Amino acid sequence: MPGAVGSVLFRGIGELVTNDPGAGAGPLGAIADAALLVATGRVVWTGRDAAAPEGAGDAVVEVEGRSVVPGFVDSHTHMVFAGERSTEFAARMAGRPYAAGGIATTVAATRAATDGELAAGFGRLAAEAVRAGTTTIECKSGYGLDTGHEARLLRIARRATEETTFLGAHVVPSEFAGRADDYVALVVGPMLEACAPLARWVDVFCERGAFDADQAAAVLAAGVARGLGARVHANQLGPGPGVRVAVAAGAASADHCTHLTGADVELLAGGTTVATLLPACDFSTRSPYPDARRLLDAGATVALATDCNPGTSYTTSMALCIALAVRELYMTPDEALWAATLGGARALRRDDVGHLSPGARADLAVLDAPSHVHLAYRPGVPLVWGTWKDGVRA
Repeated sequence: MPGAVGSVLFRGIGELVTNDPGAGAGPLGAIADAALLVATGRVVWTGRDAAAPEGAGDAVVEVEGRSVVPGFVDSHTHMVFAGERSTEFAARMAGRPYAAGGIATTVAATRAATDGELAAGFGRLAAEAVRAGTTTIECKSGYGLDTGHEARLLRIARRATEETTFLGAHVVPSEFAGRADDYVALVVGPMLEACAPLARWVDVFCERGAFDADQAAAVLAAGVARGLGARVHANQLGPGPGVRVAVAAGAASADHCTHLTGADVELLAGGTTVATLLPACDFSTRSPYPDARRLLDAGATVALATDCNPGTSYTTSMALCIALAVRELYMTPDEALWAATLGGARALRRDDVGHLSPGARADLAVLDAPSHVHLAYRPGVPLVWGTWKDGVRA
C-alpha cells in the first residue's frame, strides 16, 4: 500500500492500542512492535512494524519503542468561563461541603468578561489539554444563564470544537430566585431559540438545588425537538431522578453518577445511555467516588471525562482521571484507557474517534513509556511525548 500525498508512517511502536479487538490482542486490540500509517487525516493501516507496506509514508515518525494510544476524548467540560474559585476549593478542603452554590460566582465573572478574554481562556485550556493527549473536547455553556450570554459562550466554544452543549439549565440564576419554572420557560423558549443553532447537545443539571425531574425532562424534550442530542448531569450530590430522566429521554450520557441505586445501574446497563464518570470532580469536592466496578460488571458502558471547570474540577488532565479511575474506582488500566478514549466517543455518539482502526481520524497520543499502563502507574508525570490531530502534530 503506497503512501499517499501527506501520508505519515509511525514506526517502532512498542505498543499500539487500537481499541479494535479484531486488530490485536485483548479488548484494546493491542499490537506489539507495531506501525501505523495515516493519510489525509485518517488511519489507513495498522500492523506489525515488520509488515509495514513497502515505501509507505511521505514522512516517517520513529517512535522508538514508545506506546501509541488513541487521543483522549474528553466528553464533559465547561471550559468557557472567567475567573477562578481557589478560595472555594480551599474552604472545601477545610471541611465545607460542596452544594453547587459557587456556580453563581463564575456566572458573574463570565458575564463581565469580554469575548476576547473568554476566547483566550478557552484557548489556553484547550491547548493544555491537547499537550496532555486530548484530541476531542466537548464544551458546555452554562455560565451565562441568560439568552445573550449563553449564545455568546456557545459561539466562542464553536471556534475550537464541534462538540458544543447548551447548558442554560445549569442552575437557576439569582434574578429568578424562587421562580424556577419561569426560568425553565425562558430556557425552553427564547434561550433555546438562540442557542440551538450553535449547539449539538442540550444538557440539564438534574439535582437538588438545580432542576427537578419534571423540569429536567421539559428541558431535554424541548432540546430534542430542536434537533439536539440529550445529556444529563445526574446523581452527583446524592440519589435522585437524574439517571431515570436521562434514560427516558434517550440521552447519550448521564454524567457524574456518583450516587446510584440498583435500579439506576440496571437502567444504564439495559440501555444506550453511557455512564460518564468524573473522578477529578469527586477528588476536588472530596466526595465519594462512583462505583465503576458495579457499572462495568452489570454491563453498562462507562466513559471518563475531566469535567474541567473553575469550581469543582480545574484540570484538563485525562491521565489524572485514568489514574484516579484505576486507584479509586477499581477499574483496570485497560478499562480506564478504553473509557477515556472509545468510551468518551460512545458518550458523544461518535464512531470516528476514540480508536485507531482504518478509516478513523488519525487522532493519537504518543506516550513516553512502553505501555499505556504507565498512565496509572506513574501518576502526575507528563507522559505525552506528542499529540497528533487529524494526522498533524498539534
